[in-house]
Amino acid sequence: MDREQLDNWCEKSVLGLVLAILVFSVLAIGAARPQDFLVVQWMAEALLVVWSFRFLINPKHRLLWTPVCWPVLAFVVYAIARYWTAEVEYLARQELVRIVVYAVIFFVVINNLHKQEPSQILGLTLIFLAMALSFYAVLQFLKDWDEVWSLVGSFDKPPGNRKRGSGTFVNPNHLAGYLEMVLPLALAFTLTGRFSHLMKVVLAYASLAIFAGLTVTFSRGGWIGAAASLGALFYWTVRQREYWKRTLIVLAVFAALFAVTLTKARVSPNRFERFDVAQQVEDIRFRLWVPATAMWKDHFWFGVGPNHFDARFGEYRPFDFDLQSRPDRAHNDYLNTLADWGLVGGLLVAACWGTFFWQVFTGWRFVQRSQNDLGAKRSNRASFVLGGALGLLAILVHSYTDFNMHIPANAILAVTIMALVASYYRFASERYWHTVRLPLRIVVYPVLAAALVWLGVQSWHRTRECAGLARLNPITRAIATESAKAPPERLATLGKKQIEALEGIVVAEPKNFEAAIELGEALRIQSFVGLPGYESLAEKALVWFRRAMELNAHEARARIGYGMCLDWLGRTEEAGRYFEEALRLDGNQFAVAARVGWHHFQIQDYAGAKQWFEKSLKLTTDPKLNPNASIYLRLTEERLAESTNSPFFKR
Repeated sequence: MDREQLDNWCEKSVLGLVLAILVFSVLAIGAARPQDFLVVQWMAEALLVVWSFRFLINPKHRLLWTPVCWPVLAFVVYAIARYWTAEVEYLARQELVRIVVYAVIFFVVINNLHKQEPSQILGLTLIFLAMALSFYAVLQFLKDWDEVWSLVGSFDKPPGNRKRGSGTFVNPNHLAGYLEMVLPLALAFTLTGRFSHLMKVVLAYASLAIFAGLTVTFSRGGWIGAAASLGALFYWTVRQREYWKRTLIVLAVFAALFAVTLTKARVSPNRFERFDVAQQVEDIRFRLWVPATAMWKDHFWFGVGPNHFDARFGEYRPFDFDLQSRPDRAHNDYLNTLADWGLVGGLLVAACWGTFFWQVFTGWRFVQRSQNDLGAKRSNRASFVLGGALGLLAILVHSYTDFNMHIPANAILAVTIMALVASYYRFASERYWHTVRLPLRIVVYPVLAAALVWLGVQSWHRTRECAGLARLNPITRAIATESAKAPPERLATLGKKQIEALEGIVVAEPKNFEAAIELGEALRIQSFVGLPGYESLAEKALVWFRRAMELNAHEARARIGYGMCLDWLGRTEEAGRYFEEALRLDGNQFAVAARVGWHHFQIQDYAGAKQWFEKSLKLTTDPKLNPNASIYLRLTEERLAESTNSPFFKR
């Protein structure tokens, strides 16, 4: 086999891998779980291998470097620098891995799939995949399915996401984010593309299905984002003599479908009540914006650190019983970027988007076919640029009220579309092509090698960590299920298995502070049973809680566990300062308040304990989440009553 054939197979391999990443990430509930994103990591590693091999076998293989590549590269460099200065290494490294994966996909796509045939294959695959997701979402809506079936298992939707179409995503807003990026592309292909009449009919049907799927998500942010992109698309097509009639027909059909869906949603009082619950749950996101803004203002230039928003949220948590769980993200990609990366990171991200759209505007005349007196000639490349750019406009609008760009499937789709659209800027000038000869090889080859080795090492470590999580999860579920009815011997056996599984995880990933906390907590619970040897178990728990505090200085749970172990060992004077630190780090969290009350109960400060238990109960209205506070409050009030009625107190 000669070099040309090998090079051709490499190009096809890249196309196959990119298609596999796009399809798998969507069908695996957005690849939001670590074990699912790990598959994407390994496929990105394979992309690097194939691309590197292509450089070696084909000396004529050229590098396509359009203007948008510069800010993308600048942000990757900034992410690496910010990783080295981050306070919580584990969190920053996981975020850096994602950024490197997205950057690999971007640069591989723009340099290997810039021809019209691969981009057309990718575009049609995305359209038909979105159509299939939309059919599933419509069925979920019509049949009231509250379970999500995906490639990696079935999952129950949270209460706020039920009675809405979500496809293979758990959150309907994330399906809306996906569909709104593909819908303009499907419509642009339908209205302006050069396809056969049969294919045009199929594309029109797919566009209708995708719009229906987007409608049944009942995502207000998704609707607004889609309206912005479709408004721009229809404005352009109406102004073209060849397209204005069919554009008006599409508008009428979409309006009718939207009205019918809203009518169907209001038929059932129970369904309407569930939508009202969903709206209340979603509106909580707006309360997150105040602490997110405060976090950014306190760390204006460089942010709190990559992927640090959730870890630092406790210090900014308001006194609000609706904000007691871990927020994970700020539900606003712009604020989340500023909080994590600061103004410098925000400006670099803005430079990526700004340069991209500048390329679209300035390169538009180069992707259109020549016009004649009868009207504009149809062009698939112009259709792709138009539909892709407007799809990205939609996700930018939607990102103001959601965190779609932190869902890997949506981020990968956005990066892929950006790379494909940016590659068409090659028609503007030949100067964006670079043959990789000396001295360019001195830069390109080491960078590829470094990315290949680093991503491979990280993927291997993550594989070992996820294997440990796979062993741990069924044990954790068994403990949660059997804790109320299982005999003590069974619980002791499960506890030992849990400790062994957690020890395996911290060996595979020593920087995983979450595993260290869970290991310390498992040891603490075993110690609190009070069987012989409980002191040594508590001492071991102290070691892991201390380790977690070293790995993440902003973690309140580690300090709570450490203080409880000290109280259990009779070292109450030492315990006090750890509870005080926990209050400083997350004083408005109900579980922290309850544990502080428990500490005051142990040192017989019943008046102080009563205050903390009452605060804890004010911060959660669900007694199932906070049973200990209710029980200890009653005991505390009994002790206070006994003290009040004692002869010494009366005297």
